[in-house]
Amino acid sequence: MKIGNIEFGPHPVFLAPMEDVTDIGFRLLCKRLGAAMVYSEFVAADALVRMVNRSLEKLKVCDEERPVAVQIYGKEPGSVAEAARIVYEQARPDVLDLNFGCPVKRVAGKGAGAGMLQNIPKMLEITKAVVDAVPLPVTVKTRLGWDAEHKVITTLAEQLQDCGIQALTIHGRTRAQMYTGEADWTLIGEVKNNPRIHIPIIGNGDVTSPERAKECFERYGVDAVMVGRATFGRPWIFKEIMDYLEPEHKLTNEELQQVVESEYAPLSTDWKIDVLKEQVLQSVRRIDEYRGILHIRRHLAATPLFKGIPNFRETRIALLRAETVEELFAILEQTRSIIKDTMV
Repeated sequence: MKIGNIEFGPHPVFLAPMEDVTDIGFRLLCKRLGAAMVYSEFVAADALVRMVNRSLEKLKVCDEERPVAVQIYGKEPGSVAEAARIVYEQARPDVLDLNFGCPVKRVAGKGAGAGMLQNIPKMLEITKAVVDAVPLPVTVKTRLGWDAEHKVITTLAEQLQDCGIQALTIHGRTRAQMYTGEADWTLIGEVKNNPRIHIPIIGNGDVTSPERAKECFERYGVDAVMVGRATFGRPWIFKEIMDYLEPEHKLTNEELQQVVESEYAPLSTDWKIDVLKEQVLQSVRRIDEYRGILHIRRHLAATPLFKGIPNFRETRIALLRAETVEELFAILEQTRSIIKDTMV
């Protein structure tokens, strides 16, 4: 599978772009654990054009995480194309991705993101303007349609391809669904199996296990799968999936030592706790202690490591209230002991 001149191999698994999640530290961690390509948080085109510092910060990438995609969104062709040029000049990403799928009200309600599914001509105009604006592979991420009565993706995929994009990511839900219900991959499969489609199709939605990833490749024929919310508190999901799909290409111990220095066997519970601790440290180094811990709390709250532990509520609350690295790590070590006692 290729996007432009980038070769990804037969079963690439990508880290989805997620606001306030896919910062450079988390991207690098997922990359080292097997993600074939990582995506930035989405960046507002208008803010880039105005040179807003917070948005410009999101453009920072490093060579270790390549190939990396920067994702932008907007609702006017001129400003989105100008933002694309700024991204190219400042970040030099490997791929520039257009967000036509974000369902949240503050984005879609203003006509951007998934809101563009109600204005297909404008979406295509933006896409063509960006393709013409930058010497990069331009890709698109979108949804099946606005709602159940307007699932337009089979036609839209051909229209976007005609604009010159080099890959299309499809989330198997409508905007109306937000993140509820189950992702419907049948239309993703229809797009992929359309003989007129020659660009790579990337499937997204509810890829939460190695078995599901394999099913998506085999049943729907997609060229790549993208993992989003299942990475919360579980960045090692990429290693789990790739070990399952391509066991002959398992990461070496030396490669895993680049992720975290740990005395424990990879993918053991103890090793996963060490990965979470490393994630905390990365966040604190990038921001500061207090805000870095706040930033990482959603991962601690969502991690599957602590599910099913009896009488864990008070310990979970303490984890989410910790304000210093010392306090947080002490609770994580306590949790390590609780898990061991539970397994005895």
